Amino acid sequence: MENILFSITERRAAITLNRPKSLNSLNAGMLAELKRAVQQTADSDARVLRIGGAGRGFCSGQDLSDPAIAGADGDLGAMLEEYYNPLMRQLLALPMPVVTSVGGVAAGAGVSLALAGDFMLMRGSASLVLAFSRIGLVPDAGSSWLLARALGVRRAQALAMRGATISSAQALAWGLAWAVCDDDDFDAAADALCAQLAEAPTKGLSYTKRVFARAAAHDFEAQLEVERKFQQRAGQTADYREGVDAFFAGRKPKFSGR
Repeated sequence: MENILFSITERRAAITLNRPKSLNSLNAGMLAELKRAVQQTADSDARVLRIGGAGRGFCSGQDLSDPAIAGADGDLGAMLEEYYNPLMRQLLALPMPVVTSVGGVAAGAGVSLALAGDFMLMRGSASLVLAFSRIGLVPDAGSSWLLARALGVRRAQALAMRGATISSAQALAWGLAWAVCDDDDFDAAADALCAQLAEAPTKGLSYTKRVFARAAAHDFEAQLEVERKFQQRAGQTADYREGVDAFFAGRKPKFSGR
């Protein structure tokens, strides 16, 4: 692949956006490669996916000079439906934990990618830039939904309208970031988290993601039924049996992800 690096090692998938000269801005080629890599991850035996960026940025958003997108007859809605929305749907539907390691600026649609992770780790110097209003556009690629769920509608809307920059410290305080790391510790912390998640009960984590995805749209009684259904499925997994056996044997469980 020309625009990203992709590998699966020890059941850990890793995608690195690899256009460092443009702070990993998104063009049509990168978006197509991202979709292929995410699909290959879903079809593999990987138990965690890490997404990061090469160089000093995570992702600066859409490459406004990309002729494949800039020349789309001015219909940015069609551009979203062809390039961005399928990728974001893929990411949020992955049946495994997703870690986004934000080592530098994430702007525009790069914020959407960063927030698509179940765990977002940020370097201390990194930031999230809601750049859409700065050029007369609205948040897209799912960022309005992701931010509103995390921060509440009023705060998310105000930040978007101001074109705000959210520092790593503020992202941590608001619960957007899972952790903020010093430069020297950043990559090691992301690797350690991915290693831990790769040994976790993957099916149970997948069901947990699906339970919480439904929580905001349901009243209490409806959510109790969602929990019942997924708990029934979780109780039939090999990992549940291993967890119980390990508990009674007084040993550390060895989960298979099944």
